[in-house]
Amino acid sequence: MTWSVSSCFITLVVLFLWRVDDITEACTCMSAHPQRAFCNADVVIRAKVVGVKAVSGNTNYDVKQIEMFKGPNQDIHVISTGGPCRAFLEINKEYLFTGKLETDGTMHVTLCDFIESWEAMSATQKKSLTQRYESGCKCKIIRCTSIPCTISAPEECLWTDWVMEKSHSGPQAQHFACINRSDGSCAWYRGIAPPKKEFLDIEDP
Repeated sequence: MTWSVSSCFITLVVLFLWRVDDITEACTCMSAHPQRAFCNADVVIRAKVVGVKAVSGNTNYDVKQIEMFKGPNQDIHVISTGGPCRAFLEINKEYLFTGKLETDGTMHVTLCDFIESWEAMSATQKKSLTQRYESGCKCKIIRCTSIPCTISAPEECLWTDWVMEKSHSGPQAQHFACINRSDGSCAWYRGIAPPKKEFLDIEDP
């Protein structure tokens, strides 16, 4: 009887430690506005996932690059992902990827990067990849998590999707870019199909 109780205790301790480790390894990053993800990334491409295989604890996806918006003068053929924030992708599906360039020429992505189905992206987001996001890389997008929230410098834009829509894919992420104005300040710029929100700074630069 004593042995059984001890065994149960040990089992519970192991399960508890496993659970703590599982929690510790949970993905804790916060989603970024697509413009900030673009500016922070080494590589930004549109690509179709054509294959998958496991390599040394990571998942490597074979991709067919369709268009490069930012990155090296070479096509990306492999996108790797791993760890608690690993991304899970669908075969034969096109995505917009932002991520890090590895020394071996592959691209590394996690859920902390902006990864979106190309079909699900708005017309403004697609256009901004070549015409708007880069022009606002010196601007700072400040995440608003609770009201009231304000900016503290003229080069900042307040990102309110989370408090207004409870989503990181709200109107500002889909239809706005934060870019430099002629006086050095930054402001949200409306693209195609702008949202009607009085809370937003919708003045064109």
